[in-house]
Amino acid sequence: MYPFRLCAIALSHLSRLTQTIVGLLLLFITLLGWSSPVQAANPVSPQFEEQVLQVIREHPEVILESVQAYQQLVQQQLQQAQQAFVEELKTNPQAVIGESPTTGASQSKIVMVEFSDFQCPYCARAHKTVQRFMAKHQDQVTLTYKHYPLASIHPQAISAAKAAWAAFQQGKFWEYHDVLFTQQEKLGESFYIETAKGLKLNVDQFNRDRNSQAAETAISQDIQLAESLGITGTPFFVMNGEVFTGAIELEEMEKRFTRVKQSL
Repeated sequence: MYPFRLCAIALSHLSRLTQTIVGLLLLFITLLGWSSPVQAANPVSPQFEEQVLQVIREHPEVILESVQAYQQLVQQQLQQAQQAFVEELKTNPQAVIGESPTTGASQSKIVMVEFSDFQCPYCARAHKTVQRFMAKHQDQVTLTYKHYPLASIHPQAISAAKAAWAAFQQGKFWEYHDVLFTQQEKLGESFYIETAKGLKLNVDQFNRDRNSQAAETAISQDIQLAESLGITGTPFFVMNGEVFTGAIELEEMEKRFTRVKQSL
């Protein structure tokens, strides 16, 4: 993973940590100041708030211990969620794939799930690796794509995801997917239409599908899955029991593939 992405993740965690500390402070004040119906009728006085804050200043370790315990709990929950996902991928891959697009082997013991964002530059780099990898192992690996558009930093990510989903409805997901990644700098409304025409899609149906509630729901489900697994950046891959992220090189992906085959 690149330093920029590490910094972004670190800042995200720091922001959550700050929010947690503030929440705990407010909760502490609330519990002390509104402990009975009689007290609830009377707002907490500024003097009392200051006394509580002074106690916290003198004993900050209480807050830190609470935050650390909370972080450990969240981390355990995410690890459990990822372990459950990996186990289901190995034992019941179709349940994980669901209605997502697939390519490669139709029936395989090796399934690679990719969570990706069409406007993410790291995803575009990883796309080249995935293409080369699948060209070599398409008879051994099933690749499935999950949408994880990072809309807060990529303004075209959701629109591109909806366009790709609409192409999927006409059996052209992977062709559309390839164009989006290879011409990422062109993402925008006119480009989505132009690409649909270039792939000889029914443009009226394409527009209806990408603007439909069904498209919204399908992409939201993928996002919810990614968030439940604690995924904070793209691209993110799971190949049976192997989890890896970032603009991975082909040599590294091959190593993961070898370990997966040896574990079967």
